[in-house]
Amino acid sequence: MRAVSDSTVLMAPGSPLVESIEAYRTCEFATLTKSGSPVAWPTSGLVKADGTILLTTALGYAQKAFNVRRDGRVALLFSNPTASGLKNPGQILVRGRATCPDVVHTEPRGDLGQLWGRLMERQPSSQAYLDWPMTLMTDFYYMRLLITVTPTEVIERPLPQSAGESAAPAENGLADSGLLGAEVLAAFDSVVLTAVDEAGAPVLLRTTVTAEDGGYRVAVPSDVLVAAGQAGLLVHRHDDSLWNLYNASVRGELVTDERGWLLRPERLVEPGARHDAGPLDQLRILRATRAATKNYLNRRGLARPSIPWAEYRTIRSRIRNP
Repeated sequence: MRAVSDSTVLMAPGSPLVESIEAYRTCEFATLTKSGSPVAWPTSGLVKADGTILLTTALGYAQKAFNVRRDGRVALLFSNPTASGLKNPGQILVRGRATCPDVVHTEPRGDLGQLWGRLMERQPSSQAYLDWPMTLMTDFYYMRLLITVTPTEVIERPLPQSAGESAAPAENGLADSGLLGAEVLAAFDSVVLTAVDEAGAPVLLRTTVTAEDGGYRVAVPSDVLVAAGQAGLLVHRHDDSLWNLYNASVRGELVTDERGWLLRPERLVEPGARHDAGPLDQLRILRATRAATKNYLNRRGLARPSIPWAEYRTIRSRIRNP
């Protein structure tokens, strides 16, 4: 465990720790709701030269920004090694404090430009958003709020054993349990527990669950200090090209008993395409995101910003022709 106040020491550029973090295509990012409940969703970020971590969110998904502005305590977990190239990947928990000014950024310059370039390189399909007529529908994607996380603690631990080495989905009782969200969790070898510690700060852990009467039995090591209360089980996936994305969270109450920790599910949240998605799901998501973007701007009396498409295409050209 590392716990220091200087982020440049904690996240020294070029260190093995930072190189491992930078290899991950995504991370799980946890914030706190108004009620103090932890929520987490996958995102991508960039470790800056000063040791802070830059994340962004589109205006259509601004809830994490609202959460950060109200309570800056956050956690990031780097635990999905798909396409990372790491030979012995583990899970890396970064806890700290975040800020998110209410400023809309559209110009891909500086650290934000570096982050856009990384995304275009790792997710080649996103480059098509820069071509007409896609630009008529995707301008909202380039309207970003910047979240800067200053790390105060880093904890590294092994990933849970894969399903092939431990309990396969058919053996852990999930698929036939009848529990809320079981049909979703059964498709994944592991989940990310989203909880809080005794002080109410977010904690993330990639672990395994099994089904039993009343809820999901969650494997929590004794040195992971979580508290009872509202919590969640996050699952997400992407392919080697950072595409075919899916994420969902089973939320409920985390309780403790003589056998450890149990999450009693209360609702399943699928912010994007559903696990049983139909052909109109993508249209539904597009319309909802555009409406949320318009609402964010209107509430602040802001005109819809123009996107400097030429600057983005310059980044794309540099990636295609290194």
